Amino acid sequence: MILHVKEAKYLHDYVIWIKFSDGIEGEIDLEQELTGEIFGPLKDKKLFKSFRVDPVLETIVWENGADLAPEFLHDNIQIPA
Repeated sequence: MILHVKEAKYLHDYVIWIKFSDGIEGEIDLEQELTGEIFGPLKDKKLFKSFRVDPVLETIVWENGADLAPEFLHDNIQIPA
């Protein structure tokens, strides 16, 4: 099954709520992923909050060109109990 991000919203700090095409939804904390040339600038919370779900890539993307594979997000999501 090919995964797609259907919805996403900012919650707090570096935590995003995500809903996937397979119906799974939950939270992911991306703070530890914000390193390097592309992701490092996202430590600025104003920039981090500016993500959107790209209708073509069907994942979350940022204005600076950063994006994360839906499979990575899905594998690391915390599903509420």
